[in-house]
Amino acid sequence: MTPEELLALGVSHKTAPVAVRERLAFTESHAAEFARQAIDGEHVQEAVLISTCNRTEVYLVVGDPVKAEAEVLSMLSARAGIRATELAEAIYSPRNCDAARQLYRVASGLESMVIGEAEIQGQIRRAHEVASEAGASGPLTNRLFAAALTTGKRVRSETRIGERRVSVPSVAVDLATGVLGALQERHVVIIGAGETSELTAQALADQGAGTVFVANRHADRAIGIANRFGGSVVGLDRLPEQLAAADIVVSSTSSPHHIVGEEELRQVMRERHERPLLLIDIAVPRDIDPRCAEIDGVTLYDIDDLQAVIARNLGARAEMLPQAEEIVEEEIRRFARWLGHRDALPTVSALHEQADRLVEQIIAENSGRWESASEKDLARVEAIAKAVANRLLHEPTLRLRSLSERRSHAGLQLVRELFGLDEPEQAPPARTEHAPAPLAEVRLLRTSHPTRKRSG
Repeated sequence: MTPEELLALGVSHKTAPVAVRERLAFTESHAAEFARQAIDGEHVQEAVLISTCNRTEVYLVVGDPVKAEAEVLSMLSARAGIRATELAEAIYSPRNCDAARQLYRVASGLESMVIGEAEIQGQIRRAHEVASEAGASGPLTNRLFAAALTTGKRVRSETRIGERRVSVPSVAVDLATGVLGALQERHVVIIGAGETSELTAQALADQGAGTVFVANRHADRAIGIANRFGGSVVGLDRLPEQLAAADIVVSSTSSPHHIVGEEELRQVMRERHERPLLLIDIAVPRDIDPRCAEIDGVTLYDIDDLQAVIARNLGARAEMLPQAEEIVEEEIRRFARWLGHRDALPTVSALHEQADRLVEQIIAENSGRWESASEKDLARVEAIAKAVANRLLHEPTLRLRSLSERRSHAGLQLVRELFGLDEPEQAPPARTEHAPAPLAEVRLLRTSHPTRKRSG
């Protein structure tokens, strides 16, 4: 039996700049395709991929974690167009309980650029749904993601880490206020009509910003957002004229290509006579060509530029980290118990099946020696033999299940090797008619305490 292990591979704003992250950004359809390709490989049984502006992480159930990591890293490097050896410098790859801990922390907002932000909960839930619809998730990832979402909910309900709602869009608007002062009467263009754009519109409305033009391909949703916040909608084909009139542009779409190009913006700035323009690009991949920052009169901030502003705003939330992290660790211990019990079940079952076979074999081999025994006597002998086997296996069974908190595949494998549970059954050696009955074989059921595990 090859035990299943949990493996995560990922990059985030902590390990890679936006220039790398945007090359590993996935749409939902691409995430589903990647997960299917992963499980079609030799070493991955389940796969769920999370892709947000701050991270791309893939959670895998694997047989051989070393080979699986190499296989999936190769897939990611091909996706990013970066050599695997270079990408490996930005990749983190926790296993087992450490991989679960990473997801729990992400779901709790502890790994977000904005500590405690709530949007990640919905993103994780949707990532799991996409993998499920693609047929790439399974029992272990289903349990993992459900537990992670539960952990995130506990952290937000039992601590104040989510108080005074802060998000990347709200920080972007704070940044605009810091650069331009009061936003009343400012002409703002929001590119995109997704959840992030909606949060941006809300934050702008809270600051008293003037008319908000939402330019997006999805007209119905854009109209809904604009109506809520007193704005109007234009199509992307009219974006240049909106750029010419704008004071602030906030862009957040899922486009794989730049929406605002350098040459286009140079022409716009000439028409504006270089009147200052603030661009805030919170999309990954980026919507605005980074070279636009070189144009006179243009100030461009991307998602990574917001980190300094965010750090200043989150001092109070940071005080909640120890309490939040204790909740995460409590839930990790719960998951570890389930994981260890799940891993131990096949071995426990195999041990008891082997004991039953030995009892039946020994009784059959000695049946000819009990000519005077009644059916009741034979039944009593069989019951005693089974009781002895079960009593001998009782303590090993408890200890195998206790491995849950220190999940050691090595410990389970050692037990299977000691008892030959993975070896093909062989016929018992031939015996002469007068050979003694092999009752001593029952001693094979004795075992020392299983090897204790290192924590996952």
